[in-house]
Amino acid sequence: MPTYIYAITAADHPLRLDGLSGVGEPASDLRTVMTDTLGAVVSDAPDGLRAKRRDLVAHQSVLERLMADGAALPMRFGLVGPDDEQVRAALDQGKDGYTARLSELDGRLEYNVKVARDEESLLREILMGSPEARQLSEYTRQNPGAQDRKMALGELVSHEVQARQEAVGREVASALASAAERTSEGEPTNTHFLNVSYLVPRDKASAFSQAVHEEAERRGDDYAFSLNGPLPPYSFV
Repeated sequence: MPTYIYAITAADHPLRLDGLSGVGEPASDLRTVMTDTLGAVVSDAPDGLRAKRRDLVAHQSVLERLMADGAALPMRFGLVGPDDEQVRAALDQGKDGYTARLSELDGRLEYNVKVARDEESLLREILMGSPEARQLSEYTRQNPGAQDRKMALGELVSHEVQARQEAVGREVASALASAAERTSEGEPTNTHFLNVSYLVPRDKASAFSQAVHEEAERRGDDYAFSLNGPLPPYSFV
């Protein structure tokens, strides 16, 4: 039977899995696949697994329990191996890389920071700072049928939005990077121009949260900061 994989740990990692259950309906039983140096927390893989809320919560709960007791390499939801023996073989084959990565993540947490900018405020800033944009805006208000000028204004504003957001994004990401060990930039979302994950030592988590708060205060009400964490360190596995 295919094997669903939740995480990889060191062989001596505490495995307090009592009270937890795996993915699937009915919920599958958790078990471990061990080698001399590594372990994988697994269960049977149910047929037709989909990202339903119950299964996502089950997957996340296993990771949180493991992370509470030390470093664990979290696997993405839905990762399945052919069977337990193939999982054990993969642990043996990749033991050097897995062991090194566990050492890198030991005592560390992931935090994700997203930043959005109020659109009206940004547009006002662009119009105030760009005489060309102001002229085009005024012209199109007085001449609503001037499609060529409307297109020119749209292209100019789009370029200015991207340039300004990228500049601020670099400044914010750099300011917060000094409070973390590593960073991983993600793709912007539909609403957030900045999406960065940070690997933070557990004993510096409060300091990192404070750094995010201070940066948000410095940027003012036109910016909305979103701090999520601690998270399984997917971005650094």
